[in-house]
Amino acid sequence: MSAPIPPARVKICGLSTPETLEAALKAGADWIGFVHFPRSPRHVDFAGASRLSAQASGRAERVVLLVDPDDALVRAAVEAVVPDLIQLHGRESPERVAAIRALAGRPVMKAIGVATRADLEPIAAYGAVADRILLDAKPPAGAALPGGNGHRFDWAILAEADLPAGTMLSGGLDAGNVRNALTRTGLRAVDVSSGVESAPGLKDPEKIAAFVAAVRAAR
Repeated sequence: MSAPIPPARVKICGLSTPETLEAALKAGADWIGFVHFPRSPRHVDFAGASRLSAQASGRAERVVLLVDPDDALVRAAVEAVVPDLIQLHGRESPERVAAIRALAGRPVMKAIGVATRADLEPIAAYGAVADRILLDAKPPAGAALPGGNGHRFDWAILAEADLPAGTMLSGGLDAGNVRNALTRTGLRAVDVSSGVESAPGLKDPEKIAAFVAAVRAAR
């Protein structure tokens, strides 16, 4: 008799207020994410991220999202947020990912934008240096943000792909499609931001709860 498949894990990204963070924690999110990228409507400065991190301590794993950070920014993020995981969402090379991981002394997740099957080719190189891979929809040409744009990629691209254990799916997910996403891809971790918002950067507690419930119901 085969062992039961464990529930998929959930990351709620782009949390920026104590109230919406509390909603994510009460809903049972496994990871909570803080975006430090000034161009993003979800940006939080390190003082705010430090307070939110303290609120989540011991209740969920804390993730800080950085985009092409220099060494000084990495050090500041680690000091302020005390993250359990650093998410790199820029154009960091595998060598830079490895250097950031060594500098921070923390696990690292590298986001990879996907639009075609060819976009999966870098996964092997990144998977050798990152602790986790996140597959997000590649931003459209001219987009101001590297992620959180509310678009999804064709999940059929992942069919028969050799993906590292723990690969996380992102991009255009919401409570209405996440169950199908998990079934179609076979992945067991998902990340959501715009799919639980009522407006860019404004998280909706009811949508957060519905998303987590939908993931937990998926098998």
